[in-house]
Amino acid sequence: MAEAAEQTERNRWMSLLAKAPAEEVTQRWEALGGDPEFTVLRAPEVGGVMVRGRAGATGAPFNLGEMTVTRCSVRLSCGTVGHAYVQGRDKGHARRAALADALMQTDRAGEVRAALLAPIEALLDGRRQARAARAAATKVDFFTMARGED
Repeated sequence: MAEAAEQTERNRWMSLLAKAPAEEVTQRWEALGGDPEFTVLRAPEVGGVMVRGRAGATGAPFNLGEMTVTRCSVRLSCGTVGHAYVQGRDKGHARRAALADALMQTDRAGEVRAALLAPIEALLDGRRQARAARAAATKVDFFTMARGED
């Protein structure tokens, strides 16, 4: 059970890193102190993935289109391995995300969470709420008034 919780938490931080704006990750990464000692296992490489969707989140899956992603894998000097897939073509973003994934599996996890992940999560949540507020402003409620002609 603990392993499943750890995997869920890892999925969460990897999702944040994948969706975060590259410039935000770079800025926060520099504030964290830059790169630790590491070896590149898979150099950052750009490729494409097929994005699939479901109508109403329950219908049959369909191919929505392709998206460009960059992937990277690194090993820290302590032996911890980190992986990343990020949106777009930014190889530096992929490398920093892989390093962050590796560091989150070490005793520096709290430091990385506070300096990198928490601010990025707040930024993405703020953007999501602003988008939801703009959408809510255009919502129209339809109703029927009873005319009393029963």
